[in-house]
Amino acid sequence: MLVPAVRAALKAAADSRRAPEMQRYMKSDMPFRGVPKPVRELALKPVFAAHAPADRAEWISAVGELWREAEFREERYAATDLLAHRVFGRWRDVDMLPLFEEFVVTGAWWDHVDELASRQVGALLLSHRDVVTPEMYAWATDADRWKRRVSVICQLPAKGETDLDLLAHAIESNEDDKDFFLRKGIGWALRQYARVDPGWVTHFVDSHPGLSPLSRREALKHLG
Repeated sequence: MLVPAVRAALKAAADSRRAPEMQRYMKSDMPFRGVPKPVRELALKPVFAAHAPADRAEWISAVGELWREAEFREERYAATDLLAHRVFGRWRDVDMLPLFEEFVVTGAWWDHVDELASRQVGALLLSHRDVVTPEMYAWATDADRWKRRVSVICQLPAKGETDLDLLAHAIESNEDDKDFFLRKGIGWALRQYARVDPGWVTHFVDSHPGLSPLSRREALKHLG
């Protein structure tokens, strides 16, 4: 019942006038219904409460169905909303990493990837370092640029718990890449960690002259 209820709620909240502009902005092949995030969250809150999955298997199944069978981009947003819902946090575990990998690869754009990187992969990294750290080392050199971006930005919420060896590896593995999203992600990751240790970031940037101007500018944005 959850998946049909989610689709019905999104349809009811749709704004056909906004949909084309949202699709253009996101450069999406998949159409939008025209439901911006605040409206989507308001529409889905009672749906998630009224049709809460009975167990973990049902929750994962609903997430997968919303993502894989999506006809509108908001359905994929709903899938990640359901993933991130605090009520179901007790069910998130390291065995879901392949699911996150699937979503990163098939989502293949910054809106999906960044949400998964910071809220899902990053959380797993903090709680299961022994399993997720080696995976992130591998993702840093993967052929898929979005997996590489995840390896760079997955520690954005980590603050003082940031694994600096992993951060350095992810950046150094990608600093020569000309992809905008990788360069921007590198700068973002460094800028975020500069809130914790500006000296480390300044030294890192100074000792890596191969960083792109974009990455350097973003990294030092608040350091003067």
